[in-house]
Amino acid sequence: MATCHGVEVVATLVAPFRARALPWDTFAPTTPGGLALPALGTHGASRRAMAILVTGGAGYIGSHMVLCLVRAGRPVVVVDNLSAGYRELLVEGVPFVHADIADGATMRDVIRERDIDAIIHFAAHTQVAESVRDPRLYWSGNVAATLNLLDAALASGVKYFVFSSTAAVYGEPERCPIDEEAPTHPINPYGESKLTIEQALADYARAYGMRYAALRYFNAAGADADAGLGELHHPESHLIPIVLQAALGRMSEVVIFGRQYPTPDGTCIRDYVHVLDLADAHMAALDDLRCGGDSGAFNLGTGTGHSVAEVIATCREVTGRPIAVVEGERRPGDPPVLVASPERARRRYGWEPRRSSLERIVRDAWAWHLREAAKSSHEPETRKAHAQHR
Repeated sequence: MATCHGVEVVATLVAPFRARALPWDTFAPTTPGGLALPALGTHGASRRAMAILVTGGAGYIGSHMVLCLVRAGRPVVVVDNLSAGYRELLVEGVPFVHADIADGATMRDVIRERDIDAIIHFAAHTQVAESVRDPRLYWSGNVAATLNLLDAALASGVKYFVFSSTAAVYGEPERCPIDEEAPTHPINPYGESKLTIEQALADYARAYGMRYAALRYFNAAGADADAGLGELHHPESHLIPIVLQAALGRMSEVVIFGRQYPTPDGTCIRDYVHVLDLADAHMAALDDLRCGGDSGAFNLGTGTGHSVAEVIATCREVTGRPIAVVEGERRPGDPPVLVASPERARRRYGWEPRRSSLERIVRDAWAWHLREAAKSSHEPETRKAHAQHR
């Protein structure tokens, strides 16, 4: 183990990090599930490919992104402060820097020492309710820290920036499906923090020539169980993993907040996208930028929504297990329908969410939950599950 400005730097299963000491093709990664992956890069020791920095690469979407890049043979470095990420989600063999993106000096060192020319930025606070309760976290962690990262990138010659944004920038939409021309009126500090960075990226692109893509997610879901990667949050707040935890007996029941929405079954409708499809979209966005594509914002969704009741029914069908449901009060601020129009991403990137049928998403997530349950030796804790409309 080595340090960089006093922070831990780890290259798992390889020699400790030393500036410019290791050619990329010395790394032979494996996933948390033990799958062998291609060696990083095909370039000899005399020349290293320009690398991609993934911030938040020990988190849910970030870890799947790293896996996608490694499978494609792309040199990659992970930075994560592990405040919401987990070491067990790190892809082994990929250089990992345990640091905060707010540390500009460390970010500049990592970017320069690892020949970074592109950043895919996931590191952020992402809980809507928390953002209302403690907005300081979001203005400091999502806005100020990202501006520090952008400045480090600019000072170090980074040319391309792919930003993990959110559908929360739209607030309560006036129409569905939502396209990128819809008004952006976020209704919570989380959405405001993401929109602020989108605006900063547009300014940086005009003033400094940094090319960017802001990818607005709707509802990431699913897993890559064979690779040992899945949705791991403490506490969990997303609908599909909550329902699957109830199927495992870890929660006693699922609470549905409202059955009086103007939808076919009275429950909220959301657009779910497989996490591996999201990773593919990020790589396509980066490739497009590197080929001269214009900067801008892009929705990542399927164009098809599924209700809370439909998700629960699909989980019952896939798992073959009973899932108890109780009805709760409708919550203020929950729009009845949130569905994306992904046409801009389809046209620009040729991207298709090919894994994002609801049955495939639930089946892949369930496989990961079963794998994790088999690893656990203690009895499941029984508690009430609250089905978040996210």
